[in-house]
Amino acid sequence: MQTDSVEKAAGVGAIGLWAAMHGWLGWLVVLYAACMMLDCLTGTAQAIKNGEWSSHKARQGLWHKGGSIIMVFVSVLTDILLGLTLNHISGLTLPFNYDMLLTPIVLFWYIVSELGSILENAEKMGASIPPLLKNAIEKMRDSDNDKHNTSV
Repeated sequence: MQTDSVEKAAGVGAIGLWAAMHGWLGWLVVLYAACMMLDCLTGTAQAIKNGEWSSHKARQGLWHKGGSIIMVFVSVLTDILLGLTLNHISGLTLPFNYDMLLTPIVLFWYIVSELGSILENAEKMGASIPPLLKNAIEKMRDSDNDKHNTSV
C-alpha cells in the first residue's frame, strides 16, 4: 500500500471512529466539516473559473467559517451549562436528563447554510439546479437579506 493510501485510510478510520463514539451528533459534526470543505472547494473553483479569485475574499470566507465554528463551540458550552444546571438543581425533577438540544440545532442550521452556498457556487459554475432546490436557495437568500436590512 502506498503511503498516501495509508494516510487516507487512517484519516477515514479516525473520522469513522470519532463519529461512532459520538453517535448521531458525531455524524452531524462530520457532515458539517465535509460541507465546509466542499463549500471552500466549490467557492474557490467558481471564483477561479470566473476570474474573480481574490485572497482578500478567500480570507473573509475563512474568517466567516472560523466564526461559525466558534458558534458551534458556544452552543456546546451552553448545552453543558444547561445540562449541569437542569440536572443538578435540588427540588427540580425533570422527566428526562438534559443532554444536548442547542448543538444539534446549530449544526443543522449551519449544514443547511453550507449546502445552500454549495448550490449557489455550483450554479455560478454553470450547473443546472433543480427548481425545488433553486426556490429553497432564493427563500434562504431572501430571509438572510431581510435579516441584514432590518434596522433596530
